[in-house]
Amino acid sequence: MDRPGEFRHTGVVKTTSAARVHEERAGHTPVAAFPVTQAPGAHEGQTRAAVVQLLLEEGPITATEIGARLGLSAAGVRRHLDALIDTGEAQAAPPPRREGRGRGRPARRFQLTAVGRARLGHSYDDLASAAMRHLREVGGEAAIEDFARRRVQSILGGVPPAESGSATEIEATAEDIAAAFTDAGFAASTRRVGTGVQICQHHCPVSHVAEQFPELCEAEREAFTEILGTHVQRLATIANGDSFCTTHVPVLPPDIGKT
Repeated sequence: MDRPGEFRHTGVVKTTSAARVHEERAGHTPVAAFPVTQAPGAHEGQTRAAVVQLLLEEGPITATEIGARLGLSAAGVRRHLDALIDTGEAQAAPPPRREGRGRGRPARRFQLTAVGRARLGHSYDDLASAAMRHLREVGGEAAIEDFARRRVQSILGGVPPAESGSATEIEATAEDIAAAFTDAGFAASTRRVGTGVQICQHHCPVSHVAEQFPELCEAEREAFTEILGTHVQRLATIANGDSFCTTHVPVLPPDIGKT
């Protein structure tokens, strides 16, 4: 049976700068260590691309954190951020709801805007939307829902379900889900929040199509529930204008719920 592979990688290009960011996280050469033989314009473009990649994968993020990751001075970070803000590709993020009571104002955090994400590439959006509309005309809502389920299955087919329901296994499975979505171009990660874990998708290569066909997002939520073996809640989606897609997975402590 053919699988809808056209939605898995739609124009998301890993630049040289992005690769260097990942090398730095693995303990290798910092991103800022570009060859001195490069033309100034190429150096500038690669550095800007690395800043965009960090805003995508780690945002909201402070200018200080960007500088530390990329080996840039404070002035250099501000210059790139100001340029991205001027073009509408980045913006200052709202401050977190819960701030410590320490002195001073919290450091500003920055994130990509919808414009910034759009410029990362959404190839074949018009063709995909037209195909989905035709599918709905021919097969109705059931055909769209079936397609959405098959699409997410093509991404998560290699992730085994969490069978025991233990907190440790659920967290590990959530990380496997994030890794599978990252491989499919979603720049996903997990983070522990209170008594749960959140799966965050920092990019969505099909967000423009998902705006018209929310069945794509709903199929992801249903797949998460099935694989994790627990109810999950979608808190935010890029398709609805949020900064990233966030799915909350409740994780009970080991002794709770056992009789």
